[in-house]
Amino acid sequence: MSATRRGFLKSGALALFATTVGGVPSFIARAANGNKLLNPYKKNKILVCIFQRGAMDGLMAVTPFTDQYLKTARPTLFMSAAKNSSANPLIDLDGKFGMHPSMKTFEPLFREKRLAIVHAVGSPNNTRSHFDAQDYMEAGTPFNKGTSSGWLNRAVGLLGHEAATPFQAVSITSSLPRSFYGDNATMAISNLQDFAIQLRGNPMGANVAAKSFEGLYDQTSSTLLNKTGKESFDAVKMLQKADTKNYTPANGAVYPATALGNSLKQMAQLIKMDVGLEVAFTESGGWDTHFNQGVDTGIFARNVADLSNCINAFWTDIEAYHDVVDVMTMTEFGRTVKQNGTGGTDHGRGSCMFILGNDVNGGKVHGNMPTLSVENLEDGRDVPVTTDFRSVFSEVADKHLKLNNDKVLFPEWDGKKIGVMNS
Repeated sequence: MSATRRGFLKSGALALFATTVGGVPSFIARAANGNKLLNPYKKNKILVCIFQRGAMDGLMAVTPFTDQYLKTARPTLFMSAAKNSSANPLIDLDGKFGMHPSMKTFEPLFREKRLAIVHAVGSPNNTRSHFDAQDYMEAGTPFNKGTSSGWLNRAVGLLGHEAATPFQAVSITSSLPRSFYGDNATMAISNLQDFAIQLRGNPMGANVAAKSFEGLYDQTSSTLLNKTGKESFDAVKMLQKADTKNYTPANGAVYPATALGNSLKQMAQLIKMDVGLEVAFTESGGWDTHFNQGVDTGIFARNVADLSNCINAFWTDIEAYHDVVDVMTMTEFGRTVKQNGTGGTDHGRGSCMFILGNDVNGGKVHGNMPTLSVENLEDGRDVPVTTDFRSVFSEVADKHLKLNNDKVLFPEWDGKKIGVMNS
């Protein structure tokens, strides 16, 4: 019985190759016939996506601090950029917007024009259900619950080659995210160390499978076919041998000892192993701040500090890859303009995104944030979505990954891009 490429890549198990000795796996044959090979040792463009689950308060992350309506709507949550304010002041970005003081590690990236912010961004579907909004955003079809594939899975398909590595699209999560669903091969790894141990487990069976697989490609008369199998096998062997537990980040980077910090540290290891990674995903939780949100301290401050510190550590660690890696954050929706009675905010509409990379049109707050008077708010309570998330996703995919087939990537959308990437 012949294992398909997709079956292997989804399982992540080297032992699956024990079933291939009766014939060449179909993905190898397709790669050979198509003469399209991915070299795992080439620095391919890589997109890293971080989903902030729970709905981040974009108005507190990046505050339009000159807006008096916002100040009135948030009597105890409003933050000022004034140095003499009672709380730590916002980081004044441009005289209009200020970044939360706990995101200070983002300031140099913004000043260097590597970091861009998009405000009042979100879904055109006005659902305020976490589950539905996340599903729509990850599918990339905000008005179609029947879409079976995720937008990142479709992106993998549009990359235009049969990868010779099982690590082309990897999510550092406990299960496959919605954005990775689909026909193209993707993989979820909760922990690189455990994954490597799994590959090393049952030495007798693993060695038989490994030798069978390696021998299969040694015997082929096709140099091209041999190269495909070897690259796939070598990529798996590289992860087997990697000392992921004792990894030392480069350039003195220090990752926070948090779930996101651990995920991005593992992502950096995969990138630096040159195993052919092109699409990557992880997530951050705890953004549903209905109660005691805090101002310059508290739940929200800890969350944004973790987000910015983790991304900054990751960026420091992968300095040699700055020209090929972009990082993009997203959240399902924002929070209400007006604070609630329990010191928090409720489910809203527009929020903000952060995009980091050398090809990003950084040092700017993109998008259209209206004055937050009641008549300008959606349903009289929320930041209106003035930028469709697909405008940003599409532009990043186009300019960074060179994927410009929006009809496949985002069916039902024919909007305009906003200039968040350098042309």
